[in-house]
Amino acid sequence: MLNARYVSEHTAQEECSIIFPEYFAGQIFEAKHEPGTIAYSPELQLRLLQETTDEMARNGCKNVVIVNAHAGNEYLLPYFAQSQLYKPHDYVVYVQWGYESGKKARTAESGPDLHAGETETSRVMVTRPNLLHMDRAASESGADQKRVKLPQSVFTGIGWYARFPNHYSGDGTLATQELDETDVGNWVATVVRAIRAIKADDGEPEVTEGVLREKRAPPGYSPLKSVLRP
Repeated sequence: MLNARYVSEHTAQEECSIIFPEYFAGQIFEAKHEPGTIAYSPELQLRLLQETTDEMARNGCKNVVIVNAHAGNEYLLPYFAQSQLYKPHDYVVYVQWGYESGKKARTAESGPDLHAGETETSRVMVTRPNLLHMDRAASESGADQKRVKLPQSVFTGIGWYARFPNHYSGDGTLATQELDETDVGNWVATVVRAIRAIKADDGEPEVTEGVLREKRAPPGYSPLKSVLRP
């Protein structure tokens, strides 16, 4: 969340945007065992997110861009965006996910680098260095425990915990500020390009409205009569 906030603030410096306060009510069931975790029910998460974007739109924001930095939202946010087609809205939800970091891809031999590993720790060196405690980076293992042996094509909710029960993935001791000044810069540039493209695009609202219009039944239409018609 702190990294996404940093990126959003620096994006707004390059492309005029309204920044909503930090939004922390995401999907986090995989970390319920960690002290301090607040994991709202799925129903509340979706309702709160929907009412938040509804209120943003009521205040005049017709393009709502969710800048995500938490892999735990990888399935929640795209589903939320798709669920906007359930009924008409006078605004559009966009999910900004991922960017080209420019880093060399890690191999299986080099180990994982996910939560609080080299990359994320490097990002915090840039975004919130006052919160970083490098002396703790080696206090526990961030190795993949591989306790569930399933193909990559198979997803299970316990998969993350089975791999990283400490919620630590990788080696934070390898972090460097130089590594992520470029990485965070690329992230900001990606969001800037996304917002500029969204501002310039009339296609998404037009296509969405067309789809919703097609889904509406014409006046006087009766599914029962349609089925029984000889």
